[in-house]
Amino acid sequence: MACGASLNTLNLALESGTVDEVYMSVDEHIRQCDIIFLCAPVEYNIEYLAKLKPLLKEGCILTDVGSTKREMHEAAHELGLDSYFIGGHPMAGSEKSGFAHSTDHLIENAWYVLTPTTETTEENLNKLKDIVGLLKGLCLVLDYKEHDRVVAAISHVPHLIAAALVNLVQDNDNSLEQMKLLAAGGFKDITRIASSSPVMWEQICTSNTEPIANMLQLYINSLKDILNEVKNKDGASINHLFERSRDYRNSIPDAKARGLIQKEYSLYCDIVDRAGAIATIATTLSTHQISMKNIGIIHNRTYEEGALKIEFYDKESLEKAVEILNKWNYTIYPRK
Repeated sequence: MACGASLNTLNLALESGTVDEVYMSVDEHIRQCDIIFLCAPVEYNIEYLAKLKPLLKEGCILTDVGSTKREMHEAAHELGLDSYFIGGHPMAGSEKSGFAHSTDHLIENAWYVLTPTTETTEENLNKLKDIVGLLKGLCLVLDYKEHDRVVAAISHVPHLIAAALVNLVQDNDNSLEQMKLLAAGGFKDITRIASSSPVMWEQICTSNTEPIANMLQLYINSLKDILNEVKNKDGASINHLFERSRDYRNSIPDAKARGLIQKEYSLYCDIVDRAGAIATIATTLSTHQISMKNIGIIHNRTYEEGALKIEFYDKESLEKAVEILNKWNYTIYPRK
């Protein structure tokens, strides 16, 4: 059963066989549900909690898929829904939204965090774990407060930093926009997530305010230390900064599991500067059934001498492209 505001979306789900019943509003039909997933933005999910409360049958599991958990848990507690509610956060997604862009492998190898309440039964928690397993996701159970602290550090603050760094360059560029002209390679890599949806990130930052603010303050404190080290030309401390960060980053497993910030699968390729060069590469890859997500010229050669950047949808496509382009004697640089 599916319930939503868009009749077109509901009909698509019905026609595909994904659901067998659709409704435009929350009503008595909800009483037949064993598990309910709330998939709207957090503020709307909170409103649905109150509407759903009188319609939940005994033993029903009520869960959500939001990226912040505190507000949902607090609202569920105030409504006396602690025995029903289990927070959920599938750490997967794409740049496309809506049922028309849905896929049966979205959750595969992605972390799926569950945040039970103090009244969640082991039986209900195991039911949700089993569903995550059927989707081939990787389940992790966390306290909801710890969840929000973790995602603030690994996702929310990095997005804010990326956006601030892009704006720093924009605000301090000269009239000829030479910073923008030369911005490529490393700069574009570390600021890629700054292209995310402003509306979504406004909602995330206003619903996870305290953990984000705490992590931001710690980051600001570390930047102040770095500023002093640079001003004082403290080479030993600067070396230690990069050494620590290198060692820790290298200790992070190369993702079999997908995390919150989606990995980019891309390579850089030297090409001959002549008409048809890009088309030749594109045709070569498409002939081998490799789909490219994006392809474009890098307008300077500061990054490993790369001239053409090709982005793929998954690791398998990247590895196959590397193999094929190597056979054709292209000089390529897979992105680390």
